[in-house]
Amino acid sequence: MGKTIAEKIFTAHLRDEPFPGTYVLDLDRVLCHEITTPVAIADLEARGKDRVFDNTKIKAVIDHVTPAKDSKTALQGKMLRDWAHRHAIKDFFDVGHNGVCHALFPEKGYIRPGFTVIMGDSHTCTHGAFGAFAAGVGTTDLEVGILKGVCAFRKPKTIRINLTGTLAPGVYAKDVILYVIGQIGVNGATDRVIEFRGNIVDEMSMEARMTLSNMAIEAGGTSGICLPDMTTVEYLWPFIQNDYPSKEAACEDFRRWHSDEDAVYEKVLDFDVSKLEPMVTYGYKPDCVKAVAEMAGARVDQVYIGTCTNGRIEDLRVAAAVLKGKKIAEHVRGIVSPATPKIFKDALHEGIIDIFMDAGFCVTNPTCGACLGMSNGVLAEGEVCASTSNRNFNGRMGKGGMVHLMSPATAAATAIAGVIADARKF
Repeated sequence: MGKTIAEKIFTAHLRDEPFPGTYVLDLDRVLCHEITTPVAIADLEARGKDRVFDNTKIKAVIDHVTPAKDSKTALQGKMLRDWAHRHAIKDFFDVGHNGVCHALFPEKGYIRPGFTVIMGDSHTCTHGAFGAFAAGVGTTDLEVGILKGVCAFRKPKTIRINLTGTLAPGVYAKDVILYVIGQIGVNGATDRVIEFRGNIVDEMSMEARMTLSNMAIEAGGTSGICLPDMTTVEYLWPFIQNDYPSKEAACEDFRRWHSDEDAVYEKVLDFDVSKLEPMVTYGYKPDCVKAVAEMAGARVDQVYIGTCTNGRIEDLRVAAAVLKGKKIAEHVRGIVSPATPKIFKDALHEGIIDIFMDAGFCVTNPTCGACLGMSNGVLAEGEVCASTSNRNFNGRMGKGGMVHLMSPATAAATAIAGVIADARKF
């Protein structure tokens, strides 16, 4: 019987099977940020186990509230900073060098096909776009990962989602994943791996695939995986070029992580997205999804472009193309946060930052702050935000605030109109 990519990764990393169906896996990467890791650090210190399994496999960043906004967040940053220095963690990114974790770590080449990756962050599933098994974990699992380099998971069951057809102009990866979540529901893939397949995925850039995988958790998925191919190789080539004689050789090597033709899936779902329109959420769950046309005219107070879902250079280019030469509505606050310093610099050199600022946007440093309602764009009670983020829970961006999730193109059009609008009309 053939194996899925998740099953192949589990087999290759199996350390132990203490109970039937429970796998203890060796980890290739343990990723850390200043919100969840300090809790693990403090507990390890209290237990007399202030150690790390391998300081070359641990990557850390201060990204959620940066620079610190108050004494509490300053303390969280200090705890992570001191710990990283104490254990000589080379790949630690402090203020001035830091970016949103799920954009920064792939950009640095730390994620590879076949890797096992954990982090105390639900959107760790983003890294599955590279053909890795990547999952968000709780504090206890994070502690064990830091200390021992292992993590326990149940035997993976995979849902294969085939995305086929041709995307219409003005329709993007964010629209596709919102549509999929709307179809299968927020519990549609609970405790499952989602394997994204089909020509739509094959034709996507790595940035777009990361958008797909990023939101697998919003359907309950443990991880969202794409099969590695030449697109993966091209993205990673600056980091792997000394490991392979050619890109073709790298691509062939990555094929060992492809699911077998006779692999068994728990479920296979087929979606032809040829007729898909730009999508947007309503309500307070990511599966509350409608076509933008059905929500057109709904007033917003703020537009936010950024986050680990849609803060990459490809996303900023799309939004800038809509905004160029235009002004945002007078009553709208526009905020854009490039996801990493490199993305910020690239956007600056390409004139994208000028386009945003000329349109009336406030451009901030890379940070997660607004997305989880902690800084740099928190909503007041009763306010509405059109956001390129991944979660629209009640109060997510501020107590009593409402969030509508959408693509960067739709967000840019909404900023101009002052109400939810279809970018294809601009």
